[in-house]
Amino acid sequence: MKKIVLGIAIVFSMVIAAACGQTNSSKSTAKKEKTLVMGTSADFAPFETRDTAGKVIGFDADLANYIAKELGYKLEIKDMKFDGLIGALQSHRVDMVLSGMSATKERAKNVDFSTPYHHSGEMFVTLKGSPIKTLNDLKGKTVGVQLGTIQEEGADKLKGKYNFTVKKLDNSTNLIEELLSKRIQAAYLDKSVAEGYIKKQNLAGFDDPTSSSPGMAVALPKGSKLTAKVNKVLAKAEKNGKLDELRKKWKLDKQ
Repeated sequence: MKKIVLGIAIVFSMVIAAACGQTNSSKSTAKKEKTLVMGTSADFAPFETRDTAGKVIGFDADLANYIAKELGYKLEIKDMKFDGLIGALQSHRVDMVLSGMSATKERAKNVDFSTPYHHSGEMFVTLKGSPIKTLNDLKGKTVGVQLGTIQEEGADKLKGKYNFTVKKLDNSTNLIEELLSKRIQAAYLDKSVAEGYIKKQNLAGFDDPTSSSPGMAVALPKGSKLTAKVNKVLAKAEKNGKLDELRKKWKLDKQ
């Protein structure tokens, strides 16, 4: 009799353990499904950078957190090189990209874009006191750009007409280091990012009068069901003042 009772107890315990395992597994899966993974390149202040504790902060990080919260997700941020972000979307290693990315027609062949959430324009950054004041002054000079950016595309188009050499680097921090070391004579950057470096590093610069770049947008995989949902959140953020609040926080001009 004792053996029978013991056997029933063992079987009962196994059933409960299995049920708990299934419950935990379900919870784990649900938690995983409710995580929204954002890809970014955290070297593009004020859109994305790292604080002293190593946390990714900035306009895009705040906006991504707002989007995730509105859609009922927990946000996870993956930091990588800018020129690898499109590939990360295509291979589904990230669910969306917020990285000061301009919604160009070329990129739109490989990803879907939300409605634009910001537009900056471009600037050439130079050393203080530099004789380079206009595009014509770039003749014979070396201009630095970040790989994979719209500024890389723009510089490649301008270099023939204005007779300058283009040097391509992984991130904007390296561009400024190259400029300060006088290995390049100008850095071609997003205007909001450029203005931040000019103020912080006591540099100079001038607007690119030829640029008509598209606005920055959230990039998502082709055919993503999230695109329409993200657009609704962005429309709400524009209407309720959230976007203006973030622009003010990160000192961005609305253009």
